[in-house]
Amino acid sequence: MSRWRWLWTRLTRRLWFRAALFTLLAVATALFAAVAEPFIPYRITASIGAEAVDNILGILASSMLAVTTFSLTTMVSAFSAATNNTTPRATRLLIEDRSAQNAISTFLGSFLFAVSGIIALSTGIYGESGRVILFVVTVLVIGWIVVTLVRWMEHLSRLGRVGETTARIEQAARVALQQLAKQPHLGGCPAVPLPPSAHPVFPAEQGYLQHVDLGRLEALAEEAGQKVHLVMLPGSYAHPRRPLCCLATDPGEEVEERLRGAFSLEQSRSYDQDPRFGLVVLSEIASRALSPAVNDPGTAIGVLTAGGRLLEEWSTTPAEPTVEHPHVHVPALSADDLLDGFFRPIARDGAGLLEVGIRLQKTLSLLAPLPGLGDATRRHSAEALQRAEAGLTLAEERRILRGVALAAEDAAWP
Repeated sequence: MSRWRWLWTRLTRRLWFRAALFTLLAVATALFAAVAEPFIPYRITASIGAEAVDNILGILASSMLAVTTFSLTTMVSAFSAATNNTTPRATRLLIEDRSAQNAISTFLGSFLFAVSGIIALSTGIYGESGRVILFVVTVLVIGWIVVTLVRWMEHLSRLGRVGETTARIEQAARVALQQLAKQPHLGGCPAVPLPPSAHPVFPAEQGYLQHVDLGRLEALAEEAGQKVHLVMLPGSYAHPRRPLCCLATDPGEEVEERLRGAFSLEQSRSYDQDPRFGLVVLSEIASRALSPAVNDPGTAIGVLTAGGRLLEEWSTTPAEPTVEHPHVHVPALSADDLLDGFFRPIARDGAGLLEVGIRLQKTLSLLAPLPGLGDATRRHSAEALQRAEAGLTLAEERRILRGVALAAEDAAWP
């Protein structure tokens, strides 16, 4: 994905973008009635007066303002609940929720449609035929509001809940992991050893690497007649003393500056090209659920189940490695990188709970036979068992967990 396309995708996810789009459409619709007036037969206009349309628009304007204010307040409360009950990193997904954005945009657009219609009626720009069009459009808008309200009521019953938020994070991580499974090198060539005279390209500022425009790197590499070796993957923290990429020789300051433009740095991580982030956020939800203040091992067990599904899908998805950028070498993300950020915090925070330890060992045993996961799951199983033996207070619980781990090892690793 090019940088401009990525920026456009981010823009369309903003709440204000969709609201502004609906607002412009609403105002244009209200003013359209004056333009289309000559095309309405005269006999239809006699039965609809200006007062009928004006009364309906007045009711619509007052009610939609209240509904919009209520909906925004509810969304803020849902964001706060998600922050307190899951993790602050989940709030972005709730803000980008299309259903919530559509509802807010519909209510705001309907309010401004009504206000525009009232202003236009008061200035007299509508003739008798224009009032007919405005009346028909108003009826259609009311119908759309009713449908949106019904959907919004059903959506509010889930917004901000722990289960709903976890499911959204799982889906975001699934999309990124599937892209990684199909294109482990992001459309570039596999990584090769760097030449002895490799010239590093350092970033000019600090931040998390959110996006890499491989198409731009390919064009610059072809122009310079060199290969670009990517050193840092999306999700890594960039620093002026850590290289972003390397070339065989020094390409010059101008080319270096253009190479830096292919890397987008931000102060926070993103779910798009960073599959590790989704797993880390899921792990944060489990860690908060396992804290003494919450004490909800059921949520942690659910997160382990979700993470197991994601890692199994990633391991079993067939790769489709098409080389679109032959001049760019990209390292693949290892299983250790994925599993370390997910299992280790849960094993640490759930070390004193037998039920969490059992689910953790069973999840690892299910992942162990899958391609590329054997060594990493063995290591995490041993680490988790060691933590649990130090955290469990009863000898009987330690014996039960050792038996589960041994049975899982016998079943999964013949």
